[in-house]
Amino acid sequence: MNPTRTAVLFIEYQNDFVTEGGAQHKAVAAVMQSTDMLANSTALLAGARQAGLVVLHAPIAFAEGYPELPAEPYGILAGVKGANAFRRGSWGAEIAEAMRPEQDEIVIEGKRGLDCFASTNLDFVLRQRGITTLAIAGFLTNCCVESTMRSAYERGYRVVTLTDCCATIGEEEQRVAISKDFPMFSLPMAHTDFLAALSPETATAG
Repeated sequence: MNPTRTAVLFIEYQNDFVTEGGAQHKAVAAVMQSTDMLANSTALLAGARQAGLVVLHAPIAFAEGYPELPAEPYGILAGVKGANAFRRGSWGAEIAEAMRPEQDEIVIEGKRGLDCFASTNLDFVLRQRGITTLAIAGFLTNCCVESTMRSAYERGYRVVTLTDCCATIGEEEQRVAISKDFPMFSLPMAHTDFLAALSPETATAG
């Protein structure tokens, strides 16, 4: 992989997921612990910075009262509203300290649903920088990560999913997403293998 044409997207590393006391932390804590997801993600972030990759952060946030959602949301977004999570301006909506963006990193704004491409300028940002390979990490494995993976695949990006840098609400959901769905629409990799592929010895024109 060519570092100059590769970006890493970190999805929803916000206190409501990542940090003890977050509105939805308990739901993902077990999978985070089983895969050491946060430590792997901080190592991935450090390695991406060192390699000179384009680093993007995609938080989700809603105004008070969730006016962006239907009056009676269903599915995963009903759970967000029910937990009073990811309220704009709240501590829970802030990107967790361990994953805080640096000044030259891009925070993708406008995410209100699952697919990071759907309501944001993510595609524009990537194409303006000549990105052809997009690596994805974050929450939830079988929700926002998977939706964004599929959308990136459809748009013609070379998609990498960082299997040890994702977490969701249960071990079975994690297993099925990584073993069944990820291989259909991406190149699943551990973060160490991904970073190794960026080294001068192994990098290619892709």
